[in-house]
Amino acid sequence: MSKTVLVTGASSGIGRATALLLAREGFTVYAGVRQEADGEALGPKVTPITLDITDAGQIADAAARLDRLDALVNNAGVGVTGPLEFVSLDALRWQYEVNVFGQVAITQAMLPKLRASGGRVVTVGSVGSWITLPFGGPLCSSKHAIRSLNDALRMELKPYGVAAVLIEPGSIHTAAVDKLEDEVEPRLTAIGEQGRELYGEAYRAMTSAGLKEERAGSSPDVVARAILHALTASKPRSRYPVGKKSRLMSTLGRIVPQYTLDALRLRALGLS
Repeated sequence: MSKTVLVTGASSGIGRATALLLAREGFTVYAGVRQEADGEALGPKVTPITLDITDAGQIADAAARLDRLDALVNNAGVGVTGPLEFVSLDALRWQYEVNVFGQVAITQAMLPKLRASGGRVVTVGSVGSWITLPFGGPLCSSKHAIRSLNDALRMELKPYGVAAVLIEPGSIHTAAVDKLEDEVEPRLTAIGEQGRELYGEAYRAMTSAGLKEERAGSSPDVVARAILHALTASKPRSRYPVGKKSRLMSTLGRIVPQYTLDALRLRALGLS
């Protein structure tokens, strides 16, 4: 019997690459998408499910549809950036609603099935959980939160034979990179005139440096292969740093003194 897996956020990028790879490897793949066209674009070997992980009704429908589940890949996420002084609380709440509360909600709904199958939860985090960038506070802090929650989940599920694994991508080149470039000026507009006067130049410099780094990053397929290993290894690792500079960034975040690390980050982003 092929193993059944649900991949959230499968419309593009890492989620799409993962769904397609797992289907090629013989998994029965259900792909969470928000638009019908995105599901159709995944092809005949993948079964799309309309799934917004912030929608309790859609989560319940997805759980009811799956008779069996061997693995959940938590990939759905959004990225909010900007100076903390001016980031709206609504935007900050939305960051956590998707990246934290939504991931917890879908995990809670699927755990009874995963416990029954002795399955696995694989969550896509980020090296940003170890090394926060200026103007990346909303996004990086949400990744800190999900890393901590995954640590708790891993220990709590161990008695039931369910593994909880964290994937920590570094620089990955996806369509979201190009989308971010188009969002720079609208985000600066949203923080108002004073926000632009205080932070506009620095935010543009940070975004430009970040986009350059991401465009030179690894393919989403690299992350998909790490997820495949996490789902098929007899003893999966607790964490998988994967992609360009993932090990470097996570190591720097743990061992370099904080003020030294601040200086390195600011210089790398052209803010020194």
